[in-house]
Amino acid sequence: MLKIMIIRHAEKHQHGSRDRGVTESGRPAHHELTVRGWQRAGALVHLFAPPGGLPAGSRIHTPRSIFASDATGDSPSLRAMHTAGPLAAALGIPVNHAYAEEEEAALAAVVIAAPSPALIVWHHAAIPRLVMEIAGKLPGCPVHWPDDRFDLIWILERNAPRAGWSFSQVSQRLLPGDGTDVAPP
Repeated sequence: MLKIMIIRHAEKHQHGSRDRGVTESGRPAHHELTVRGWQRAGALVHLFAPPGGLPAGSRIHTPRSIFASDATGDSPSLRAMHTAGPLAAALGIPVNHAYAEEEEAALAAVVIAAPSPALIVWHHAAIPRLVMEIAGKLPGCPVHWPDDRFDLIWILERNAPRAGWSFSQVSQRLLPGDGTDVAPP
């Protein structure tokens, strides 16, 4: 089975919000996670790799490969890398950040060939395009990632190389205020 889990980078500054991005050492930085975002990044370790392992029947799995969008001149954000970093460090695996937003087609080919399960941390506006590159149009898959959600996991699964893909989504339920599992529109 091939399993690809996709999450949005953790919380960032929202227009009108008093929460500001900060570096890991707590210094203000525009293209960084907020304090809540750093909390989510740390909590992802226990979500994807809890001590004692994941319960039987869990819809998520501990990733064997991790991908995060790279910073570019147009988008100098390190949020995806910093979201993936604590989990990658805990698992002792590198984060592949060779691809940036707008390179979803190239990333899709690499992810499909990577050890499964794979985790991708990406920018929310480009996640539906990434899903299309990996699996095509899927029944039940939203065409937009909700602007206000940092707690979703989109899960793509394929049972055999020539089989079709399936889509599901769950809430991370890591921090106060995280939503519940949602049915796609």
